[in-house]
Amino acid sequence: MTMQLKSVGIGLTLLGSGLVLSPVALAEDSSIKEISTQPIEVIDQSAVNSLEQAASEDQVTSVSQLTDVRPTDWAFQALQSLVERYGCIAGYPDKTYRGNRAMTRYEFAAGLNACLDRVNELVAASTADLVKKDDLATLQRLQAEFVIELATVRGRVDALEARTSALEKQQFSTTTKLGVELASYLADAFGETASDRNNANLGYRLRLDFDTSFSGKDRLRVRLQSTNLRRLDTATTFPAGPLAGGTDESRFLATSVSQNGEFRINRLQYRFPVGEKVTLFLDANTVDPSIVTDPITPFNDQTLGSPSNFAQINPIFFPVGNRAGLAANVHLTPAISWDFGYYGEDSTIGGPNFTDNKSGLFNGGHSAWTQLIYSAGALKAGFIYVNTYSVVNGVDSLAGSNAAKVIGAGPTMGNSYGFQFDYRVAPTFELGGWVGYTAARTLGDGTKGDASIWNFALNVAFPDLGKKGNLGGFIFGMQPKLTSTSNDAVAQAIGLPAGQRSDRDTGYHIEAFYRHQLTDNLSITPGVIWLTAPNHDGRNPDVVIGVIRTTFVF
Repeated sequence: MTMQLKSVGIGLTLLGSGLVLSPVALAEDSSIKEISTQPIEVIDQSAVNSLEQAASEDQVTSVSQLTDVRPTDWAFQALQSLVERYGCIAGYPDKTYRGNRAMTRYEFAAGLNACLDRVNELVAASTADLVKKDDLATLQRLQAEFVIELATVRGRVDALEARTSALEKQQFSTTTKLGVELASYLADAFGETASDRNNANLGYRLRLDFDTSFSGKDRLRVRLQSTNLRRLDTATTFPAGPLAGGTDESRFLATSVSQNGEFRINRLQYRFPVGEKVTLFLDANTVDPSIVTDPITPFNDQTLGSPSNFAQINPIFFPVGNRAGLAANVHLTPAISWDFGYYGEDSTIGGPNFTDNKSGLFNGGHSAWTQLIYSAGALKAGFIYVNTYSVVNGVDSLAGSNAAKVIGAGPTMGNSYGFQFDYRVAPTFELGGWVGYTAARTLGDGTKGDASIWNFALNVAFPDLGKKGNLGGFIFGMQPKLTSTSNDAVAQAIGLPAGQRSDRDTGYHIEAFYRHQLTDNLSITPGVIWLTAPNHDGRNPDVVIGVIRTTFVF
């Protein structure tokens, strides 16, 4: 649609985030022939509100206040006349007018209405002598021509006001937002030793996040979680290796903690800023360092990242049994941040052997950690240190061979060191990985000794592969492997056979997945995981796990 403008028109301005229109006389000029426009479907409510305030807030009293209008401009005299005679010109907040941009008929109508209101004010104030008869006649013709558009604008404003009022009355809370995350998994494990009970499994995990802010900068998160996912590590048996019969390596689902479909409080966290460079976190439920600090990997999202636990993050980020504590982010410089935290051990994991005098923030087990992060341009790197002491849970992580758990040997302490990096080679290609080492010491009677555990991974990420929002990933690594023990007593307490001081062989984790973002709220992620020498024992046949994950996020 095109519109001829010869004598009087309306110039478009913007006020804040909303649309504001003000009248401007357009002198007859052969250089301005047509203005191409498109019909608009929605009128911004903030634009309408701004119209009512334009005259008082950004009113121009002199054309010289418009920094991009010059005396040589063909419309200068028209602008000057409207400013000085009628005072119905408004500029942008930056004191520019931007009179060369196009407008729609609805915009023209809204601006015309604003100018008519101003003229009516002048007439009512007995200043009609300022209004020329010719101008009034022109305005009357324009008002008649745009009577339909003006009625439409008023109707839409009334409808928007009614809808806004209804939403305000029906909204859940003025301070609390609800986030919903639903992930379903269709998965199966294949291999020579896959048992008959290891049939294809379909499960889900549902999370409801209630985020409340009291100051606009803080956040109280209460998360309710329900899941019926079944762990595949109990469905795959192996003939060889310590604790033969299963492996944490095939406990692959990042959400593999079955609750039989019951809703439970999964997270209770309050974070708030202290000054401009420090953010504090108070946690009263299950927590780990990856929730507070940057794990420096593109796959660390339990519903949008990699399907497996191991491929998501360096396992030393997951000391077993964390329950409650505090943490902080400190931004030392724009490129360097220092994060740290202290958590108590979960008293429910140890079962009946976990008595009251072994629980609490300071009486029982704990984990204390700190990470230094450097981020500049396409490179991000971090070094993390984790100190753990467990009464009964050892230094178990969410991924790794059974032999690497260093558990069952009495109270255990560990010092873990990790280095992780990610480098964005191109907007659609990232290279990263990590290495982790744990020096564990068992403190049980008759089983005192040391053990060493290593793990590593290299990953390649392809952001926006095939479509914006998609993600392709490939991971190659070694899940935590027990590389040495200081004596036979420690080795046997862990579960190694007599004369064996470490895992027998080296198994590898090879994984590929592709997340396809169907819509802003829906994605589907097929993935394949290949485990060689499960339990780090070459006598065990390889296992291949297939998974299709569907994720809804609202």
